[in-house]
Amino acid sequence: MSRLQSTFEALKAAQKTALIPFVTAGDPNPSVTVGLLHDMAAAGANILELGVPFSDPMAEGPVIQAACERALEHHVSLTDVLAMVKEFRSKDADTPIVLMGYLNPVEVMGYQTFADAASEAGVDGLILVDLPPEEGHELTLALQQKQIDPIFLLAPTSTDQRIEMICNQASGFVYYVSLKGVTGAANLDVDSVVKKVAQIRSHTSIPVGVGFGIRDAQSAAQVAAVADAVVVGSAVVKRIEENAANAEKISQEICSLLSSMREAMDA
Repeated sequence: MSRLQSTFEALKAAQKTALIPFVTAGDPNPSVTVGLLHDMAAAGANILELGVPFSDPMAEGPVIQAACERALEHHVSLTDVLAMVKEFRSKDADTPIVLMGYLNPVEVMGYQTFADAASEAGVDGLILVDLPPEEGHELTLALQQKQIDPIFLLAPTSTDQRIEMICNQASGFVYYVSLKGVTGAANLDVDSVVKKVAQIRSHTSIPVGVGFGIRDAQSAAQVAAVADAVVVGSAVVKRIEENAANAEKISQEICSLLSSMREAMDA
């Protein structure tokens, strides 16, 4: 059983929803990332989403775009990201890590080479924003052979036909992007999330995570009531931006946010 599957099953048994914070690897500098991952897990995160820095992150709003730029100033590569995961794994064998990024760095490394290296490092899942499932068969096969879950995105505009096709290829969980827009956009419409998650569940039994627009304890609790996972990105990364010169303050601010979300989600 994969780490993602066992985590979701344990949470379901405890009637809890997964909390999944996102940070960009190497932001604000490479020395901060691994310690921050450990701190977030201790603060109530169940799964960690680690962004692979990319020069043209088309799905991201200004906050996460700037995080990529800060990481790339330190020349953080996909190889560096995998090294960070491996370092994290030396002290934490249980918390799942999902990489999120764009196809180009994986394409350059090569699908099989990447799958081998990611498996050795201890990666559990992969989200590539710009790889449609119709074009992902070769990479998906390489990942599945290494027990790495390919995780695909669904949108408010996804039809029943497309939801079914994507869910048939996905594993680990499916990621519902709750807004028509980029990361960091506001105005989360909880009613529409409720309807769309129900629509997705009619096509699959694998967990449904919801991200985009979740920024505080209240919105996290609202989404947790209907989803299997709450993904928090820009609200976390914004705290890195605001405290970039102070690693200790970064951790304090993010852990305070996650603890408040965890408490509200469990209430």
